[in-house]
Amino acid sequence: MPHPTPGAALRHGMTDRRVAGLRERLVRAGADDAALSPDAATDPTVFDQRVDGAVRGFQQRKGLIVDGVVGPDTESALNDAQYALGDRPLSHQRDTPMHGDDVEELQNNLSLLGFYYGHLDGTFARQTEYAVKELQSSLGVPEDGVVGLDTLTGLARVSKKITTSKAFSLRDHRRLQSLHEALRGREVILVPSSGTSPTEPHGAPDSFGPEQDAITRDVALRAHDLLSTVGAVPVLVDPVLADPEAETAGQHGEATDRPCLSSYADAITAHPGALVLCLQCDWNTSPQAQGVATFYWGDPVTGQSYAPIGHAASDMVLRELVARTGAQDLGSHARQWSGLRTTGAAAAWVDLGYLSHEAEAAKLHDSTYRARLAEALLCGLQRMLVRTPESTATGTMSLADIQAYYRENHS
Repeated sequence: MPHPTPGAALRHGMTDRRVAGLRERLVRAGADDAALSPDAATDPTVFDQRVDGAVRGFQQRKGLIVDGVVGPDTESALNDAQYALGDRPLSHQRDTPMHGDDVEELQNNLSLLGFYYGHLDGTFARQTEYAVKELQSSLGVPEDGVVGLDTLTGLARVSKKITTSKAFSLRDHRRLQSLHEALRGREVILVPSSGTSPTEPHGAPDSFGPEQDAITRDVALRAHDLLSTVGAVPVLVDPVLADPEAETAGQHGEATDRPCLSSYADAITAHPGALVLCLQCDWNTSPQAQGVATFYWGDPVTGQSYAPIGHAASDMVLRELVARTGAQDLGSHARQWSGLRTTGAAAAWVDLGYLSHEAEAAKLHDSTYRARLAEALLCGLQRMLVRTPESTATGTMSLADIQAYYRENHS
């Protein structure tokens, strides 16, 4: 069996002492295979078929990419899944906020009761503490913001009367309704694949990463210039472009004097009200796989959106991509990827096509095609944010149409 590089992502066939801990975490996260536990395994350090099946099942339940690889997103989700509500007291810790599925379950209950209107992000921040104190006040227990036995007992009592609601997203729905004349003056964060370091698809060749980075970087740069033209405030996130001494990798990349940040997390912190578009390509072991898809933060089983603005952006950008490129429509999907979850209401991830499909890869390497992709991003956002009835069919809106709109509405 292969000897792993220290710290490498765990996957089937590896022998690593970390696999024993992985087995324990999978059991605590709900895996129902008794033979999975380290005590039941002949060699608990082997990532065998049983562990692979448990990892894939966990990824499926969590709406992650189902590849059996314990990469950063799967690691994060596993860490979150180690606690159920009631396993530990919960409270706001200023320096290191508590995080986990138990916090998300608490937020969901609080939202259904009408106390919490934030994102179900699993982080016990100040907004969650305020909601807990409101709950405690209504229950008649000490208002200390700590979710202990008394608070949990009271919550369990009133939760029996809870009915399904979308209270957690009411604030975002209000934000969506209030958006108008949108792109002028609005911050839009553009993140090529090099800015998010996504896990490479199973079976992808070594050339996939550099090609993906170059293609998505070029589309992001083109979209940046289009957005600037209509008065938006685009923000690039790319550690390569942000480094003045680094050579831009890839066939299509180029040096740029546009303002650029190196960290995705820093960009979100610095621009909390921005719209976010993360760009990526895909690869499949089947050479027939092709098409474009978009993703938003939500429940992958029910399709319920936890982020109305991100959902709307996902839908409208996809429509424009399909109309302008003729690519196969693979749909707009709810996912619980950490990037979507971190950014909350305003994020959409955009899959521009498959580099494993010969014809689609050739298009992605063509500058004219990439220009159409950038136009689709611009027009998709414009359609989402300006929802008045108009006669321009999907895929036919032009930069001139958008500029004319702002001249007519801001003269």
